Amino acid sequence: MFRYNVRGENIEVTQAIREYVEKKIGKLEKYFTNVPESTAHVNLKVYSDKNAKVEVTIPLPYLVLRAEETSPDLYGSIDLVVDKLERQIRKYKTKINRKSRETALDVTKELVFAPNDSTEKMDEPSLEIVRTKRLSLKPMDSEEAVLQMNMLGHNFFIFEDAETNGTSIVYKRKDGKYGLIETN
Repeated sequence: MFRYNVRGENIEVTQAIREYVEKKIGKLEKYFTNVPESTAHVNLKVYSDKNAKVEVTIPLPYLVLRAEETSPDLYGSIDLVVDKLERQIRKYKTKINRKSRETALDVTKELVFAPNDSTEKMDEPSLEIVRTKRLSLKPMDSEEAVLQMNMLGHNFFIFEDAETNGTSIVYKRKDGKYGLIETN
């Protein structure tokens, strides 16, 4: 069952807004046979132009769901974010089910690494590191790593290669294709 951490920027999170968020995001639980214990982090922002942005991050044991939407209506933004998250879950489950049929693996034993926001911001002139992330790498193949990278909206993804047990990185190239960096 999901727990909820709902925060507002330039908006008071009323009980009605909180209940709407919990009701809508709670619908995602139907996609899981055993609903994992996880906290849904929801950030609501209202800008001076009256647009509302909703960001949702749900770190799960095998996957991180993340989506954001901006629209003139806060409730509409919530609906759009939930739709995005549902598409991510369906895409992920289809991919895993297809892979398990091809390799005759038990889907419940499939491990997928999904970090939180793994981008680091650097100040160019001084090269000072202003953010550090610690990651636990879990085995997967490069195809799953590309799927995770795209779901997170990042342009690179670090993972443990299931075949070689080495650390690898997939990245999106400027031409729109993907690259793979393998370590020894």
